[in-house]
Amino acid sequence: MNKVVIDGHHLTIQDVVNVARNGYYVELSDDAKLRVEKARALVDKFVQEERVEYGITTGFGKFAEVVISKEDAKRLQRNLIVSHACAVGDEFDIEIVRAIMLLRANALSKGHSGVRLSTLQTLIDMLNKGVYPVIYEKGSLGASGDLAPLSHMVLVMIGEGEAYYQGERLSGEEALKRAGIEKVELVEKEGLALINGTQVMTAIGALAVYDAINLAKASDIIASMTVEALRGITDAYYHRVHEVRPQIGQLKCARNLLRILEGSSLTTRQGELRVQDAYTLRCIPQIHGASKDAIEYVKRVIEIEINSATDNPLIFEDEMRVISGGNFHGQPVALAMDFLGIAVSELANVSERRIERLVNYQLNDLPAFLTKKGGLNSGFMIAQYSAASLVSENKVLTHPASVDSIPSSANQEDHVSMGTTAARKARSIIYNVSRVLGIEYLAAAQAIDFRGDFKLGRGTEVAYKLIRKEIEHLDEDRVMYIDINKASRLVDSGTLVKEVEDKIGEIE
Repeated sequence: MNKVVIDGHHLTIQDVVNVARNGYYVELSDDAKLRVEKARALVDKFVQEERVEYGITTGFGKFAEVVISKEDAKRLQRNLIVSHACAVGDEFDIEIVRAIMLLRANALSKGHSGVRLSTLQTLIDMLNKGVYPVIYEKGSLGASGDLAPLSHMVLVMIGEGEAYYQGERLSGEEALKRAGIEKVELVEKEGLALINGTQVMTAIGALAVYDAINLAKASDIIASMTVEALRGITDAYYHRVHEVRPQIGQLKCARNLLRILEGSSLTTRQGELRVQDAYTLRCIPQIHGASKDAIEYVKRVIEIEINSATDNPLIFEDEMRVISGGNFHGQPVALAMDFLGIAVSELANVSERRIERLVNYQLNDLPAFLTKKGGLNSGFMIAQYSAASLVSENKVLTHPASVDSIPSSANQEDHVSMGTTAARKARSIIYNVSRVLGIEYLAAAQAIDFRGDFKLGRGTEVAYKLIRKEIEHLDEDRVMYIDINKASRLVDSGTLVKEVEDKIGEIE
């Protein structure tokens, strides 16, 4: 059985993908179990002593000064969950829900949250047995963490709310019953420990950055096909050009292009057909490379966040202390997600301009709109429209969410991150980019077909054969959205990148 062992310290983005998308089983490490039990013992000690500690024996937010009696402590935890379950909008996809559950469990396993081991195990059991809470997308301010959406997750743990089990939407209680999982009666600190954190924005972010890395690689492959289709000049990718401006992503992209195009008979050298290419061909390393660098920064932020304790207060059992801090504030993730959206949208911006160069007969020596019988056939005319629409929408979506803040909780929580909004926007942008790249992939293959006798590069030959295996050349107009969806699926599934990497080695 494929599994991921969590301990709060060593989870990777690939682990998140394996659990969220590939159904890996989740197991708690022995060390993590010990830390969780020690932290809980300290919480129990403080409760027994009736010490005043935020979130354990007090209310929440602006009610932090309200001391709660021992008799009401359990009721306080349930009230917290039901009152905070205020998320609205569409439901998160199951892969996002699985990622949220995994990240919350991993954060709790660090041993700084004070939950009982049995409560943490219930969350893991739900994940492993396929009980997926219905969690709505909207309603988080990104500080104090993702309170509203995470509350919908916890509703199911206490036998309320709704969940999917074996494809059926059920009440939370019924879903637990069918899966053979006992519902939880929350005790002191547990409600807050389960919902106070950045796991929703980070779950979206982890999958988004994984997809963005794939799109950046696919962009290099597809752009290389366009370079061939337009008889592009490869001198612009010569290593010394980039070594005198040693931006890391730029260097990587230039190397990628030369490896992908190696052996091509369609590319040209400086002065053979023309002295220089337009920016969308000549500056691919500079444009794609900058996005690669931005994605790498975001990846580092997410790698830290998925192994962080982000609730409040935090339990430091070795010092016998409970400290109220601000790790729930999603600002690091908010800024990173806004940056990711901008970086990935640029891959589509330049891709759409390359599509224009492919379909516009005034800019190339190919048939207008890549069809032999123009007028009778529209060819790729409206495919370019669709790409233009998507990049225009991305320009709206890339407005940063992190620059906004609305005070909440009677001004106690007077600066919030809007990180979950930023993450959701980045995910939408990534979808749009994959469709633009799919359109360029189609158009580049169509243009290459018009070149007659040729030899493609080592990498582009693989990419060309892959798309032609799925989609035939467009001789006469046909329903285009089917082709676009097929091509885009080759891009966003990672199939295109995998096939090319199997031939030429890893794309940087």
